[in-house]
Amino acid sequence: MSKIKSLTKKQLFLPIFSMILVMLVNVIYDIACGNPPLSFFQIATQTTTSGNTILFGRLIDVLNRGSEVAILAIGMTLVVSASAGTDISVGSVMSLSGGLCCMLLAGYGVTNVSEYKVPLIVGILAGIALAVVCGIFNGFLVAYLNIQPMVATLILWSAGRAIGLLLCNSAIVYVRVPSFQFLGSYCGFLPTPILVAALCILITALVLKFTAVGTFVQAVGINKKAARISGFNSSKIILICYAVCGLCAGIAGIVATSRIYSADTNNIGLNMELDAILAVALGGNSLGGGKFNLAGSIIGAYTIQAITTTLYALKVSSAQAPVYKAIVVILIVVIQSEPVKAYFKKLSAKKAAAKEAN
Repeated sequence: MSKIKSLTKKQLFLPIFSMILVMLVNVIYDIACGNPPLSFFQIATQTTTSGNTILFGRLIDVLNRGSEVAILAIGMTLVVSASAGTDISVGSVMSLSGGLCCMLLAGYGVTNVSEYKVPLIVGILAGIALAVVCGIFNGFLVAYLNIQPMVATLILWSAGRAIGLLLCNSAIVYVRVPSFQFLGSYCGFLPTPILVAALCILITALVLKFTAVGTFVQAVGINKKAARISGFNSSKIILICYAVCGLCAGIAGIVATSRIYSADTNNIGLNMELDAILAVALGGNSLGGGKFNLAGSIIGAYTIQAITTTLYALKVSSAQAPVYKAIVVILIVVIQSEPVKAYFKKLSAKKAAAKEAN
């Protein structure tokens, strides 16, 4: 029992348990539908019309479709840890980044092209740079003007898509060039978004491991005033975290745009801020800031996609899916709240006292 108790206290217990639970639901559903019991885990190869051999299966689909959320979760984890708030503009910034990229590649006012007006790298870097600027704008409002994070990021949440529509001349811009579509398709036998997400996670993990950035972020999140007295530039650290969050939103936006080879600014990144916040919460990270666990957020991100895939398999419409995700958010926040934790600690102490008395 003591080993089980110590296991449940681990920060990664909640995200791993949630992932196992979602997979168990899929196994039960497959058995109920007469499918092979482990069909959810089956990975096979398929030959495309172009002659390429690729991997496919529900697990591959979860990893592929969850890549954007995983990238967003990196930036959101740092923002939540440093500022004890969330960036609700990441979905709109994704849309804005993809819109600028496609507009530059196609040319303003042009809606369908098969060749670039500017080099591909220029469009991608411009889109990502604009996202970083958006992150810096959010960070400046939070760090230097002391505006609450949700209120500060509400500006771009509402204006980002409108600006994207202006850039795209209120139209969907299609860029039908194979080199652009590559980022959202396949690299060899693996989906490219999985590799992009893996690269982002690897770089962030290395930076956090071999530098003191993680310590700075956590120190500011735990107590901003104490961190400043200790010599940390709290405002600059918060600003950097929002800039990184913008960077992640820009990369995710380019991947999402490349996936559909067009800039659909009305729908790219729609409601993905909820998924990113939920991934951080599901990863066992406190939404009140302070210590964070990047691995937990990444597991949480793919758990969210697994939940989405499961909901679709259960015939739940895409319009209803956010309702179920919101319920999960409420449950997680309640479980993490101090009164609930104190209640279970008190209950555990009573049981221990009763055992000693007997």
